[in-house]
Amino acid sequence: MMAPRGYAAATPWYLFAIALVAIDQLSKYLVQANFELYERLPLLPLLDLTLVYNEGAAWSFLSDAGGWQRWLFTTISSVVSVVLVIWIARTAANETLLCFALAAILGGAVGNLIDRVMLGKVVDFVLVYYKDWYFPAFNVADAAITVGAAAMLLDIFVGGEKSGQQTGAV
Repeated sequence: MMAPRGYAAATPWYLFAIALVAIDQLSKYLVQANFELYERLPLLPLLDLTLVYNEGAAWSFLSDAGGWQRWLFTTISSVVSVVLVIWIARTAANETLLCFALAAILGGAVGNLIDRVMLGKVVDFVLVYYKDWYFPAFNVADAAITVGAAAMLLDIFVGGEKSGQQTGAV
């Protein structure tokens, strides 16, 4: 395994995370500026844009808890974001998939963290559905976290095999 890259060498991954935050925040701004609450704009037969707010976590977990959950999720997102910044810097330069995963999760976490701090809730606007079945509305930050988590899982299976082959481990 190569030596950790350090904060300066990790800059491209931090810039990727910042770009995700910018795209997330811009998309949320545009939806809030152009939609009334629950207004829907059909894009495809299974996809609408809408404006909804989520005061909880994923799938509105704890959304009706009375307000304390805002600070719990803000604290968790803040701690996770700091851990991810450090983790990216300590990741070897050849671990591209892992760095991509960490940066995507970081960008998503910070995008939703900004909403929680500024609004007390997260702006969601992508609605996927089929007939009477609806997937919970989500946003760019949520998608980045999901793609990052999937990439991390892929890295565990693909990256783990590579490192095992490189070190001669069985």
